[in-house]
Amino acid sequence: MFWNVLIVILIVLVVAFIVLYFLGRKAQKKQAIQQEQIEAAKQTVSMLVIDKKKMKIKESGLPQMVIDQTPKLMRGSKLPIVKAKVGPRIMTLVCDPKAFDLIPVKKEVKAVISGIYIVDVKGVRKPLQVQTPEKQGFFKRMKSKFSKKKK
Repeated sequence: MFWNVLIVILIVLVVAFIVLYFLGRKAQKKQAIQQEQIEAAKQTVSMLVIDKKKMKIKESGLPQMVIDQTPKLMRGSKLPIVKAKVGPRIMTLVCDPKAFDLIPVKKEVKAVISGIYIVDVKGVRKPLQVQTPEKQGFFKRMKSKFSKKKK
C-alpha cells in the first residue's frame, strides 16, 4: 500500500518536471526573440527626467493600446515608470529595473530606448550613481512619524 502511493507520487513529480522543462524552454525562446527585437529597434536619445515611480500599469498613463496588450496577470503588478521630456514632447516610458535605480530625477540623461522601453541610461556630463534610499526599520519609521507629529 505504502509503495503504491510512493510510486504514484513519483510518477506525478516526474511528469510535472517534464512539463515545466518544456514550458521553460518555450519561454526562453520567446525571451530571446523579444531581446532581438529590442536590440534591433534601440536608439539613443537625450531626455530630461521629470519623475520616476513604480506604479501599476493602469495608473501609469501609458497608451490604452499598451495596457490592452499586457497579460492580465501583469496588469496588477507594479512597473518602473519614468515621465520624461524627449525633445518637445513629454512621454511616459517603461524602464528596465536595472536602469531604474540609475535614473536621476530632474536631470538630463542620455538613454537607450526601444519604443517606450528604456533599456540603458548614461549621464550627459558625468557618470550616474545608484540612488538607493536607506531602508529604515519598523521602529525607526515609527519614531520619525511620532517626531513629525510632535512638531
